[in-house]
Amino acid sequence: MAGDWAGGQDWMFWAVAAAVALMVAAILLTALWRGRGAGAPAAAYDLRVYRDQLAEIERDAARGVIAADEAARLRTEVSRRVLEADRALAAGPDAAVASGGNGVVISGLVVLLLAGAFWGYWRLGAPGYADLPMSDRIAAAEQTRTARPSQTQAEAQFGPGPADPATLDPDYLALVEKLRLTVKDRPDDVQGQEILANAEVRLGNFAAAQVAQARVIALKADAVTAEDHAAMAELMVMAAGGFVSPQAEGELTKAMALDPENGLARYYVGLMQAQIGRPDLGFQTWRALLEGSNQGDPWVRTLLAQIGDMAAMAGVEYQVPGASAPAMPGPSQGDMAAAAEMSEADRTAMIETMVGQLATRLEAGGGSADEWARLIGAYGVLGKTDEARAAWARAKASFALNPTGLETVQAAAQKAGVAE
Repeated sequence: MAGDWAGGQDWMFWAVAAAVALMVAAILLTALWRGRGAGAPAAAYDLRVYRDQLAEIERDAARGVIAADEAARLRTEVSRRVLEADRALAAGPDAAVASGGNGVVISGLVVLLLAGAFWGYWRLGAPGYADLPMSDRIAAAEQTRTARPSQTQAEAQFGPGPADPATLDPDYLALVEKLRLTVKDRPDDVQGQEILANAEVRLGNFAAAQVAQARVIALKADAVTAEDHAAMAELMVMAAGGFVSPQAEGELTKAMALDPENGLARYYVGLMQAQIGRPDLGFQTWRALLEGSNQGDPWVRTLLAQIGDMAAMAGVEYQVPGASAPAMPGPSQGDMAAAAEMSEADRTAMIETMVGQLATRLEAGGGSADEWARLIGAYGVLGKTDEARAAWARAKASFALNPTGLETVQAAAQKAGVAE
């Protein structure tokens, strides 16, 4: 039954399209051929004008307005134009044939244009394709949401993968190993589990970080907060390369149940809505979050960098507040002069301090793609591959909806050797 309806719709579309095309062609051709036969030839009009000029010259000469020699000269010039007009008028049948030939050519072009339009639509268009109402789009988005890969599948498909031990800082790795042993001996130490989760993130071991964060949530029991669940969701998203899995969504739902205004959870909810095909909802979520946040909130800078892309996906014209981002902070001339007089060790320590300040600011408040790329590149130069990998994972999750920004940070990560 549905097939019969679709076939009927297809036939009706082509019938209406053909009728409209024939009407347009008829109007164009009628105007073309009517224009060819309308009025007298131009040579006949010129001939009447020249004869009137001759009569005017004779009247002026009789009244003495112009001299006899001037009247003779004008008479000769106008008579020459009369002869030319006569010759043009005598050649009228041949000109009509030429004009008729042009009309045939133009008519052929009109027909060819219409035929080309039909052929192009048949090859490149979607004949018979039904309208896609909002209800169908919502149903498709819900189907996409249901069919999403699980967290395990997403990590295998999109995740950055485990860190290569050969690229890690041996000293830091040794400290983390001691921390792991300590936490293993004291599994009920909430603070130890939290520290371990952060340490594993710095190493790029997101799976281990999730285990530690899950233990934090379990230990807190009834005292668990929205921030704890939002942090768990963020770890899952980072491990999946910016993808919000059903399991990550579950953590976001728990966070929102405890605190509907939790900014980190609302950010990732908007990201998920865009990923399942509902950027309209994603834009509403992000806009409400941005407009209800304080300038210093951690997610604001990330929102400012990405909400324009979300609005474009939603088909909404939106002026991003403060579109011109502040310039990235850097060393002053005094810093540079002081660095020039330092020893190599002191200079390295100063650079590491500045990089640490940038990292702290970006992790707390987010930042632009250029700032994240700068941090990743600085870690690469300093040989801190594990920190570079963790920064790349955070940046990748932050700029999942911003292709240009993602390309910027990915280039820095590739240069630092932490991304393919």
